Amino acid sequence: MSASPPFAAEPHTAFEDVQALLVGTLFISLGVALFKHAGLLTGGTAGLAFLLHYATGIGFGQVFFVINLPFYWLALRRMGRPFTVKTFASVLLLSVFAECHPLVLRFGTVEPAYAAVLGGLLMGTGFLMLFRHRASLGGVGILALYLQDTRGWRAGKVQMAIDCGIVAMAFTVVEPRQVMYSLLGAVALNAVLAVNHRPGRYLAM
Repeated sequence: MSASPPFAAEPHTAFEDVQALLVGTLFISLGVALFKHAGLLTGGTAGLAFLLHYATGIGFGQVFFVINLPFYWLALRRMGRPFTVKTFASVLLLSVFAECHPLVLRFGTVEPAYAAVLGGLLMGTGFLMLFRHRASLGGVGILALYLQDTRGWRAGKVQMAIDCGIVAMAFTVVEPRQVMYSLLGAVALNAVLAVNHRPGRYLAM
């Protein structure tokens, strides 16, 4: 029997991109809210934003937006204008959602382990939506996608390696117990990416 011809990649429509960016960043912002309530943090530029947020008291969304500003040049040069525009929009959406959540969402008691796992899964799912629509949340996400496109390294594994290093820095800011829970959250987040985001598996662009 002759092999079936490969399916052609079908581009996403503008509406599908907008929907993915809105839903993806909303999922990630819910994970951020759970992490903040439990005193946890994650890796990447979001992890740096958490560290500065805990150390200074400045809003997570504000810090996150500013930290990402230097990375747009790399995104524009390496990943192209459409990717950069969608990434900027994603960062802006997450920053706004993170600042607005306290106005409409309040938690009672949430066990740190549950917050870590659920928050990590929500963020991983949100990242997956962004990645599949050629967007990211800047910083480490841009680097992970660039290395996957140019060297074939899985974005999830690259992200996990960098995330673990940043989470280790948290020992200077939060309690060791919270750092351990944060590592659990990082594993949950990156497990979603490692299993579901592989080169060549997803055809649409």
